[in-house]
Amino acid sequence: MSSSALQEPDHNYRRTSCDDLLAASGNEDSESDHEVEGILGRSVGELRDDELAPVAPVTRRKSSTAALKRRAFFIRTIALLCACCLSVGSHYASYVLGPLKSRLSRELGTSHTEFSLLISAFSLNSTWTPLLGGVLASSLGTTFTSILATGIIFLGQIILLIGDIAGSIRVMAFGMFIFGLGVSPVAVVQETIIVRFFKSHGLGVSMAFGLIVGKGASFVSARTSYPLTEMFGPRAPFYAATTLAGMSVVVNLVYIAASRWLVDGAGAELEAADITEEARRRSITNVTEAEALERVAAKRRVNLREITKLGDVFWSYVGLNILCGAIWSPFTHLAANIIENRYGMSEQDAANEASYLLAGSLLFYPICGFLVDRLRHRPIVVQLMLLSSCLTLSAYGWLVLPPSWTETARPAIATFAVGHGFSPLLLVVLVPKIVPLKYVSTALGVHKSLEQTGSTIFQTLAGLALDTHKKGNHLMNRISQGNTAAIQYLLNIFFFLNVLQLLSIVALAYLQRRKNKVTEAQHRRASSFFREPSMDRGKAHGRDVSSQPSDHEQETPLLEASQSHRRYSSTGSRVTFYSDEVRSKGEIRRGEVFVSLSAGLIIFAWVLFLGTAWFRLGMKKDHGST
Repeated sequence: MSSSALQEPDHNYRRTSCDDLLAASGNEDSESDHEVEGILGRSVGELRDDELAPVAPVTRRKSSTAALKRRAFFIRTIALLCACCLSVGSHYASYVLGPLKSRLSRELGTSHTEFSLLISAFSLNSTWTPLLGGVLASSLGTTFTSILATGIIFLGQIILLIGDIAGSIRVMAFGMFIFGLGVSPVAVVQETIIVRFFKSHGLGVSMAFGLIVGKGASFVSARTSYPLTEMFGPRAPFYAATTLAGMSVVVNLVYIAASRWLVDGAGAELEAADITEEARRRSITNVTEAEALERVAAKRRVNLREITKLGDVFWSYVGLNILCGAIWSPFTHLAANIIENRYGMSEQDAANEASYLLAGSLLFYPICGFLVDRLRHRPIVVQLMLLSSCLTLSAYGWLVLPPSWTETARPAIATFAVGHGFSPLLLVVLVPKIVPLKYVSTALGVHKSLEQTGSTIFQTLAGLALDTHKKGNHLMNRISQGNTAAIQYLLNIFFFLNVLQLLSIVALAYLQRRKNKVTEAQHRRASSFFREPSMDRGKAHGRDVSSQPSDHEQETPLLEASQSHRRYSSTGSRVTFYSDEVRSKGEIRRGEVFVSLSAGLIIFAWVLFLGTAWFRLGMKKDHGST
């Protein structure tokens, strides 16, 4: 990246970057197939950052002046702020309904099931839109995908506001459904933009900051929804959410207008859409280069059909995501109502206490990111996941106890806020430790999709359970026996699912350890097979090869530190050994089964939601007309 590219952004940076991509296109395949480090901190990717450091010495020399560094830092900061603002509206609107559950029940006559349908209406679409968002971002670029997603969110909020004004739960549910179409794609785009600008400039801290902004908006939403209702009327929270969603659209338009200047000025990584655009420009003068650039762009696009080859560890991670979705998000939405009824608190006090469930991330995201980066060669991610699971389990354990014993929910709120305060970040950090870099985007989409699937299913079932128990009791006390039994039943299920989540983390670590042993055994066999012929040839030429590095090792000396990440040559034919990509036929078949089960789970979430909505909302309308 030249200094002129920083001072006066133009087509030179893109042209130079595409020239570099063409020169390196021969190594593109191996570049995307680097082995992963593993969640236990073992092995093959430990020196990845150090290995990448020498790749662009020319860039560092040309950007060595303090003025250029300050300018690049300023531009990246602007890009980070724009990326963070994209999701402020969606995060605020996602948690605006929780504290208003009792008011909606009182003024609009919503049942537990109908409220759960409102929440599930936006999380339902997140069962498949993360994959779509990843594909669109890869194919069309983050600029187009971002404005599409934020525009859909804004439209959904407008419909939700209209439904609240009209007093129609059906219109509100439809608005949340439209809103949900854009929530996950915005998150995918946000993470992609941050990776794009900060890949080699403090990615961990930048990603933590982006997540903190989103969690902060969620916390502010949960904290202010009820006070806004008291101060400015019942529709004030919906006006606030719609306004923030509109502001996200405005910031998005600013980012799109400045996108080329930001990318060129910061020297950000080009997307497939950028490379395709450059290929079209070159097709006028050089068709061969244009076709080569098109092939490079195609290699950067996501192929969903290859997820069956990602291995048992990955699918164990997917199962963990489903359980996390079941015990995290539904509880944060239902907590205010649970606390209000279980401990006899006022509506406002319960909403205030429940809002602190989302406050932990503001403090623990940066700490967690620092620890993961600092101790990346150790199993710190698994250890922190176990700690998080134990904390949330203790919170549910406290709530399960009779309220006459505990008298307050504050210890449970505190432990849940801490345990949930850093665990979502860990689920994101785990992905590049489980799958090769080529599949990170796809794996992130699967992670978000299945986590939301678990959340949607349990959110809907929780509402049905509360209504079922309520119907079995006809007392009109402030806290009826039926409602008390329903809440106890629901908390017992939360506790049980948290135990399963804890066991799934242990299973994930076990599968990773077993995989490491298999990898080491494969490497020993491959080393013994290739080393002996090499030593024989060395002795035949009168030299000791054990004391001299091979030609390939001289070309890539940093790979020497990673024993299982080497390429071996024999009689002119090079054999590439990547243990992380060696998959047995049985493992691939299991991957196909898990794909089918995941697709079936997503379909079940849709059938459950639509069936519940039809029978509950449709029957209510029929009863109302008669």
